[in-house]
Amino acid sequence: MNTELKNWLWRSLTLLILFSMGAGLWVATKKIDYTWRWNRVPQYFVYHNEDIKTVPFDGRVTTIDKIGETSKITILSENDELQSFIVDVGTERVVVDEDLFAGDSIGSTFSWRVGPLLHGLWVTLWLSAASSVIGLIIGLVTGLCRVSNNITLRQLSVFYIEIIRGTPLLVQIFIFYFFLGTVLDISRIVAGISALAIFAGAYVAEIIRAGIQSIPKGQMEAARSLGMNVPQAMVYIILPQAFKRTLPPLAGQFISLIKDSSLVSVIAITDLTKSGREVITSTFATFEIWFIVALLYLLLTSVLSQVIAWVERRLAVSD
Repeated sequence: MNTELKNWLWRSLTLLILFSMGAGLWVATKKIDYTWRWNRVPQYFVYHNEDIKTVPFDGRVTTIDKIGETSKITILSENDELQSFIVDVGTERVVVDEDLFAGDSIGSTFSWRVGPLLHGLWVTLWLSAASSVIGLIIGLVTGLCRVSNNITLRQLSVFYIEIIRGTPLLVQIFIFYFFLGTVLDISRIVAGISALAIFAGAYVAEIIRAGIQSIPKGQMEAARSLGMNVPQAMVYIILPQAFKRTLPPLAGQFISLIKDSSLVSVIAITDLTKSGREVITSTFATFEIWFIVALLYLLLTSVLSQVIAWVERRLAVSD
């Protein structure tokens, strides 16, 4: 059996497994008599919002002028003051010389608005990005302290790492929000980013430490023999090599951080997970929304994976 035929058979097996999983899901939903409502999902990304215009005073319609795709409705108030309102053509609910009372609707304007799922996706994206950058800085500093000759710096870094890695992230989020948030008067957004960043920093620190210690000691000795001091040797010789070695585990940590960011929904941050729950409470489209939410998380992590892979390929050129 040639290689091409074997590869074709393996691909066929993959498709068969995926088809079986899809069929199993379909059979499961049939057993619980679930009705799929995929047509309702797009409106929770973007939707056409109707803004009804009302008149704030008693008056009379004097003119209705069409300007392109909008209509300009001019109303004369009881104080003989003219005021104009812009509505979309075809939505006018008044005619010329009609008497109006305060609160009467005169027309509508339509505009595209961001839906809750797209808004939640954006919140998750910038929460993850901010906490990743801060976590990388914290992890880099802590990792350097971890390999420092200074006993105090080394012990403090070990204490921080063990405390953070030994307690659940959910508990840390509650502590940051309910305790530090109250004492320091910080918002839930700051509390969420801080908790995620400090949590990630502990794991990044150990990754950085392992990367630095994987570099042969002769590299530092060679740098010192060339006249470099320890900070210069670390910045120009050790860290660039360690960064290339730690890139895959760092990527895994930041991908995990994107998924862990869903926990900030417990402190009422409207991220992707909380937005999904809110949509479900109003639509009862449980399966559709959770599948979409999972797909969006998968999209974010896949894009990050591809970016890291591209960086790895670029760095590999110098090897």
